[in-house]
Amino acid sequence: MDSSALKSLALEIGFTDVRLCRADEAWAASQRLEEFVAQEHHGSMAWMEDTLERRKHPTAMWPDAKSAVVVGLNYGPDHDPLGILERRSEAAISVYAQNADYHDLIKKRLKRLAREFVARTGHEVKVFVDTAPLMEKPLAAKSGLGWQGKHTNLVSREHGSWLFLGVMLTAAELEPDAPETDHCGSCRACLDICPTQAFPTPYQLDARRCISYLTIEHKGPIPREFRAPMGNRIYGCDDCLAVCPWNKFAEVSAEAAFHPRPELKGPLLSELAALDDADFRQVFTASPIKRIGRDRFVRNVMIAIGNSGDASLLGVVKERLRDEAPLVRGASVWALSQLDPHTFERQRTGALETETDADVIAEWRRD
Repeated sequence: MDSSALKSLALEIGFTDVRLCRADEAWAASQRLEEFVAQEHHGSMAWMEDTLERRKHPTAMWPDAKSAVVVGLNYGPDHDPLGILERRSEAAISVYAQNADYHDLIKKRLKRLAREFVARTGHEVKVFVDTAPLMEKPLAAKSGLGWQGKHTNLVSREHGSWLFLGVMLTAAELEPDAPETDHCGSCRACLDICPTQAFPTPYQLDARRCISYLTIEHKGPIPREFRAPMGNRIYGCDDCLAVCPWNKFAEVSAEAAFHPRPELKGPLLSELAALDDADFRQVFTASPIKRIGRDRFVRNVMIAIGNSGDASLLGVVKERLRDEAPLVRGASVWALSQLDPHTFERQRTGALETETDADVIAEWRRD
């Protein structure tokens, strides 16, 4: 199977785009990754440090890898992801997480591509979808699928910001495509829009300041300085992706699995705050959101409620003051302080409605 036939098969299987590159050549991405970890910009994602040596280069993980087949699948939204940010009593969920987990769909198709390729060539392959120590974005740039913009995410001239990536490594030597050049120019829209200033310089990300990291990867209380900038973003953040001018060429995804579920396109914060563990698991079955667990999720919801300015949500907040999860109780105290600024004064003077409220607030007010 030559490169042309392989690409045709990938498109037939349902991928939006496919490009090829060498997997056994030296690249600058390894040094950038080392610097990222050395500066502790990975935060609490210890797995990045633990797998650093294997992650630095494809051949460090699989010495026999010669070529990489990089596939992209368009998940372009049918709406402006930034519009929800003005509706403060609704929850902003990242575009990629508003329906099915992309890992499952892409891996299924990659495995089909791998089976066909092995059957026709006999060459060994390995497939990856964001769950192994492999740097997909540098490979995608090397293959010509796009380039890593100033926000470090992949940008495509044909598809803008909205491409899921998958990789098939193979021991076969395939004809590579030319790498894509950087077309960001002097634009810094993605850097300027970031609510938490998570980019120390162009092309560098400090994950510890990134709302996607804070709402998904970070397990403890949200640091105080980032709570207000989070706004109503409860799972991920699309700001730097959505503002990219190259999205003018993007198309709405043809994949029904990536179209937003109606109940996740601006759900009410009040309803999400009421989810117990069983409800959470039911609502987010087959969703990437499920992996962070109910407590972390409701923590995020309570921060969003605190930012809503909606005093009608005070009753919801007070219910969560009694939550079994300390993480949720702490976020609820902060939300209460934002919606009812005189709360702490009433706590100090013993004028709160119940002793339970007073005890919880006393426990968490220093957070």
